[in-house]
Amino acid sequence: MALKVIEHGSPEYLKMVNLRDLVLRKPLGLTFTPGELEQEKDNILIGAFEEEDILGCCMLVEESPRVIRLRQMAVLNTLQGKGIGSAIMHFAENIARDRGYKILSMHARKNALGFYEKMGYRVNGDEFTEVTIPHYVMEKNL
Repeated sequence: MALKVIEHGSPEYLKMVNLRDLVLRKPLGLTFTPGELEQEKDNILIGAFEEEDILGCCMLVEESPRVIRLRQMAVLNTLQGKGIGSAIMHFAENIARDRGYKILSMHARKNALGFYEKMGYRVNGDEFTEVTIPHYVMEKNL
């Protein structure tokens, strides 16, 4: 498995969008708008690949000079629980740390809390609804 930063608009980016749509959006009856995708051009886009196939992905968005936020974490449903998500998280944390960020935060889906807690993240605040489902803000000091 190869972990890498993806260029916005590239063929790998289109695979990333398709994966996120399949895993994160379609189950909720949602789709991406062209405007949403355009806003991602300044984000750090990360993908896990086996040959040409994308296995998982996430993106990092600067919140402040100290804080970066993880968004759109997705792993193919058939490959969840096999360490791909953990590898992506370690890769993302290293990139964030190397770029000088001190905190990695996220809006974590309630059903993913256990995964992120095992990675050292802690809930910060009350449950809220985003994209129609329960989420929590989670953070980790880098």
